[in-house]
Amino acid sequence: MKRLLFGALCALIMIFGVPFANADEGMWMINLLENGLVEKMKAAGLKLDANVIYDENAVSLKDAIVALDFGCSGSMISPDGLLITNHHCAYSDVHALSTKEHNYLEDGFWAMSRAEEIPIPEKHIYFLKKVIDVTVEVEQVKAEYAAKGQRLLSRRLSSIMEKKYEQPDCEVSLNSMWKGEKYYIFYYTVYSDVRLVAAPPVSVAAFGNEIDNWEWPQHKCDFAMYRIYTSPDGKPAKYSSENIPMKPVKYLTINNKGIKDGDFAMVIGYPGTTSRYTSSFGVDYITELNNPIYCELSGARAKIMREAMDADPAVRLKYADEYFSLTNVQELREGEIMCMRRDKVSELKRQEEKELQKWIEENPARREKWGNLLSQLEETYAAVADMQRDLCYFRECIIHGSSFYTNLSRLQVALKSYSPIKGKTCDTVMIPPITVRTDLYIPNVDYAMEKKKLEHFIPIYCEKVDSTLWGESLREMYDRFNGDVKAMVDYAWNNSYVTDTVHFAEFLSKPHCSIEYTSDPLFKILHSQVVFTYNTRISSKQESMYGSISDLEKEYTHAMYEMNLDKGKVQYPDANSTMRLTWGTVGSLSPKDAVIYGSISTAKGVLEKEDPSVYDFNLKPAHKALLQKYPDMAVDFLTNNDITGGNSGSPVLNGNGELIGLAFDGNKESLSSRVHFSNTLNKCVNVDIRYVLKVLDEYAGMGYLFDELRIVSK
Repeated sequence: MKRLLFGALCALIMIFGVPFANADEGMWMINLLENGLVEKMKAAGLKLDANVIYDENAVSLKDAIVALDFGCSGSMISPDGLLITNHHCAYSDVHALSTKEHNYLEDGFWAMSRAEEIPIPEKHIYFLKKVIDVTVEVEQVKAEYAAKGQRLLSRRLSSIMEKKYEQPDCEVSLNSMWKGEKYYIFYYTVYSDVRLVAAPPVSVAAFGNEIDNWEWPQHKCDFAMYRIYTSPDGKPAKYSSENIPMKPVKYLTINNKGIKDGDFAMVIGYPGTTSRYTSSFGVDYITELNNPIYCELSGARAKIMREAMDADPAVRLKYADEYFSLTNVQELREGEIMCMRRDKVSELKRQEEKELQKWIEENPARREKWGNLLSQLEETYAAVADMQRDLCYFRECIIHGSSFYTNLSRLQVALKSYSPIKGKTCDTVMIPPITVRTDLYIPNVDYAMEKKKLEHFIPIYCEKVDSTLWGESLREMYDRFNGDVKAMVDYAWNNSYVTDTVHFAEFLSKPHCSIEYTSDPLFKILHSQVVFTYNTRISSKQESMYGSISDLEKEYTHAMYEMNLDKGKVQYPDANSTMRLTWGTVGSLSPKDAVIYGSISTAKGVLEKEDPSVYDFNLKPAHKALLQKYPDMAVDFLTNNDITGGNSGSPVLNGNGELIGLAFDGNKESLSSRVHFSNTLNKCVNVDIRYVLKVLDEYAGMGYLFDELRIVSK
C-alpha cells in the first residue's frame, strides 16, 4: 500500500527542479498527480495524462479500482461487474464456504454460470468518487473547541466533518495525512451484493504457501474473482435474487502481450499502513522488543497448529484461515527485524534526527515548540519498555495463546446483560439458558491442539510476567498448585465446562448463577487479568512524564514534515487505506553479492519445486498437465513498485493503463518498508495476467468469462 504528493507547493518544487526522493519510491495520493510527478512517470514509460488516471468530473482509471472492505484492493475487468483480486484476499470467504463435502480451499471454486455464483454476506466494495481538501475547515473546528477549553478527539472531529459533507448515496470519510498536517474528505459509493465467481485451489493459488511467502522466485497464481450486483435500476443494494450485474463506468483492458525488463509498471490500490515518519526510538522498539517477542510466540503457536493440521485434514480445514494469517504476519515481523538491522534503519533515523535537531535550533519558535522533543521521546520509550514487554507477553500468551479467550470474552460480555430471574435465589445473577448464537461462545476447535497451546503459553506467561500483574484468580491457583503450572493447567482443563463441545452446550442450556460461569478454572486463568490494566499502567507512566508516545511521535511527524517543507523536499504521507498510486519498472533482484534473480518466473519453476510428499508443493494432475503443456509460460514477475499490506489484489498496469498482473507480495529483503524504503532491494511480486487467463481457460474451463473480458493479444 502506497504514497502521496501533497499539493500545489510540491508541484512548484518539482517544476523548478528539486529532485525526487527516488523514482520508484512513494505512495502518491491519486488526486494530487501534479505535472512534475506525471512527467517523471512519462519518462519511464507512462503514455497517459494525469486526468486519465484521476478525474472526479469524468470517467478515469480510478473508477475501475476498488477497495474490498479496505483490507485488500481489486479492479473491475468487465462491463458486467466482474472484479479481480488476490486469492489470499478471498481466502476467508472461500474458507467460510468450505465443508468436508465441498472443500473449495482444496478443490477450488468455479461458477460455471451466473446462477452458480455464491453471495458473500457482509462484504463491501468501495469505489472512490472524489476527494476534497478540508484542512482549513478542520483547523477552524479545532480552534473553536480549543477556545472553549474542550478536547476534540479524532472520532468527534470525523463525525463533525463527515456530517457536514455528507451526500445522498455516498459514504463519507475524513482522513488525515502526516498525522494531522492535512485533512481530506473522501467520497465512496459502496456495493454490498457481492458474489464469488472463481477461486483456484490453494495448490494453484498459493503454491509454496508460507514456505515461499516473501521469497523470490515465487510461483503462485494468486487470484480470485467476484461479481458485483445492483438493484434493477443500477443502484447499490443488499442481496436479492432480482438484482442484476453491475455496469461499471470504467473497467480495465487486459494486456496479454507479455512483459520484459524495463517495462513501465503502475500500481493503484489502497495501501493500509506505513510508519515512515517513525523516530529511531520507535524503530528500536519494533526491532528489539515487540517483534522478537511476537515472532517467538507466534512461531510456537504456528508450529503447534501445523503439526495438528498435517496430521488431520479436518483440523486443517478448521484452522486454515487462522494459520494463513498467523504465518503471514509472523514472517513479516521476522523480516522486519532482519531488514531493519541489515539496513541500519535506526542509524539512518538518528542521522535524520541530527538534521532535525539542528533545524529546530536555528529558529526560536521551533526551539520553543520542539527543542526537547527528541530527548522526551527517548526518555519515554525507555521508561515504559518493561511495561510494554509485559503487555506483549499478556497479548501473545493469554489473548492469542488460545482460541478460548475470545469466546469466553464474548460470554463474559453476554453475562452482563442478564437480570436476576424472579423467584430464584443466587448470590449473584441467575442466568437463564443461553440458546441464541451459541456458536459465539463454543469455539469450533481441535481440543487436543488447544490444550497443547495452553500447556505451552501459560507457563511462559507465568515465567516472564511478574505475579503482581497476573490478577487475583491466577495467583490463587498458582499458589494452590505450589507453582506447578503444568498441574494447574491440567486441573483447569479437566474441570472446565468449556473444554468439551457437548459439555459446554449442555452447560449453556441450563440456568446457572453467574458465578458458576466465572468460577470455572479455565475462565479464571484466562480472565484473571484484562488488557486494560496493562494499557492503563503504560499510559499512566507516560502521562506522568511528557504525554503519550503516540502524541510525541505525532509531534515528531509534524516537525519532520515542516523541516522537509522548509527545505523543499518532496514528501508523501504514510499509507492509511486511501487510494494511492506507485510507479516503477519490471526488473531483476540482486539481494546480495554475486546473486542475481531474474524478473520473471515460469511454469518450469513450478514443476521443479513439485514434491508430492510436501503439502505446500503438491500439484493436482490437471494443473501439472497445464504446466507441462506451457513450460515457458510466465507465472509471476518482479517490479520495484512501493507497496504494503492492503495493496494485495491491486492491478499492475502498463504505460497504457492496461492490466498486466496483480500485486500480491513483497520480497523478504524489503520487509523493513513499513518504516524504511530501500532503493535497491524493495520489490513487488505480481502474478502475471497471462497465467491467470490460462488457469481460467484451460484448467478451470471457464472460457465463457472471456466473452465479457476486453483483451489485447499479440
